[in-house]
Amino acid sequence: MKCIDEVPVSELKGKRVIVRADFNIPLDNSGKASDVFRLKKGWATIDLLVKAGAKVIVLSHIGRDPEETLAPVAEALKQFGKVVYVPDLLGPAAQAAVGAMADGEVLLLENLRRDPRETENGDDFAKELAAYGDLYVDDAFAAAHRAHASIVGIPKFLPHYCGLLMRDEVSALSAARTPQAPSFAILGGAKFETKAPLVKTLLATYDHFFLTGALANDVFKARGLPVGISLVSKELPTTDVLEHPHFLAPVDVTVEQTDKQAKVKKPEEVAADEKIVDIGPDSVALIAPYIEQANFILWNGPTGLYEDGYTHYTEAIAELITHAVSRGAKAVIGGGDTIAAIEQSGMDESSLGFLSTGGGAMLEYLLQGTLPGLEALN
Repeated sequence: MKCIDEVPVSELKGKRVIVRADFNIPLDNSGKASDVFRLKKGWATIDLLVKAGAKVIVLSHIGRDPEETLAPVAEALKQFGKVVYVPDLLGPAAQAAVGAMADGEVLLLENLRRDPRETENGDDFAKELAAYGDLYVDDAFAAAHRAHASIVGIPKFLPHYCGLLMRDEVSALSAARTPQAPSFAILGGAKFETKAPLVKTLLATYDHFFLTGALANDVFKARGLPVGISLVSKELPTTDVLEHPHFLAPVDVTVEQTDKQAKVKKPEEVAADEKIVDIGPDSVALIAPYIEQANFILWNGPTGLYEDGYTHYTEAIAELITHAVSRGAKAVIGGGDTIAAIEQSGMDESSLGFLSTGGGAMLEYLLQGTLPGLEALN
């Protein structure tokens, strides 16, 4: 897999370069960008191409509804550089805009998923998109686990490269698959049935492994402890996970009571009408020594319900990791809610190691060691 920075600047000047970015960012209630983390990380490749004098055509999707627009993304990108946005994908307006581009210009086209052939991985759609460019750069790591036309189709028709973000993601996550001992992994989120293979992989790979978030509710349920009205997965951890010598689970929880008040309890004390919303201080104290001693730390998924404001213990773990990184430990952190909680805390991102843009893509790469988007570039 070759990176676009390996191409001499002289060979990029005047070339039309299609950049598949992942600018699928969250929007607030007013429809404006509420988090520009992916834009910031993805701009480096665009900036390199602009400085080389290339004509940069940016493709991305946004949201789950095909009718969603990239207009808020175009607005948010203004803080990084000049971007021309055309609310069209393959029509006359888009074609005219591509044809009129000057060297060093950046053009953002409309949501790829406006056309159903994107998710259907239609070769005809990929070929039409490829006609816009002379080269193709895939910098959309967070979408690289999707076998979509713009990810795996366009490389069939154009010389192709990975972007700087894609290169850095693969480098960091490759290291996370073979961590330097002593190593410590933290996995949060929900739906144990989808995470079970990765849980077993991390138990085998890491010296210690801590399961948190809603996944911890599954541990409590499997151990016969009360979980009240908490979220529980369809599938529960089995004894080979629960009794694994590397396995750790929370020893206290924060529950939300019917009056919306929060209280820290032992797992066995959870009442029938209470909801587990986070871990507690004893759980942070339990894992603190493992973080302090680790040479490599992997973390995906907050400890609590980030969307309901339960970020205190997620932030406490982030603080522990900053101390580990400052003494030379390597850390790889991912998952949209995890990153958002860290950013919300005002913590210096550079003190936390490598922050991945990938959620599902990160987890799949850790499990498989490759992704459809990477295979298409090889």
